[in-house]
Amino acid sequence: MAKYGLLFDINYCTGCQACTVACKQENGYDAEYWGIKVTEMILPTPGGKIQIDYVPYPTTLCTLCASRIASGFDEKPSCVKHCMTKCIQYGEVEKLAQYLAEHPRCVLYAPK
Repeated sequence: MAKYGLLFDINYCTGCQACTVACKQENGYDAEYWGIKVTEMILPTPGGKIQIDYVPYPTTLCTLCASRIASGFDEKPSCVKHCMTKCIQYGEVEKLAQYLAEHPRCVLYAPK
C-alpha cells in the first residue's frame, strides 16, 4: 500500500492562510487548534535586505483529510484544494520525493 503525504513549495506560498482556513472548516477546529498552520519566516540577508518566506506546517491534527478522501468526496485534502497558488501537492510520498529532489526549496510532510 502506498504512503501518502504533502509537498509544500516554499517558492510560491504567499502566506494567504487559505490552507489553514480550509482545514479548520473541514475539521470543525476551534480557533486555538490547527491541522495546518502557516509560519512567516523573516531572515536577514547580506547587504541589509530581508527575505520573507511562508512555510505551511501540518500539525499532529493533520490526517491528510483521510475521511474526505475515503468518502470519495474529493481526491485531495482540503488544504490542497483551496491553496490559491497551488504550492501544496498531495500524492504518493515516493513521487513527491522525486519532485523534491529537483526543487530544493520544498518541504515534504509524510505522516505515519
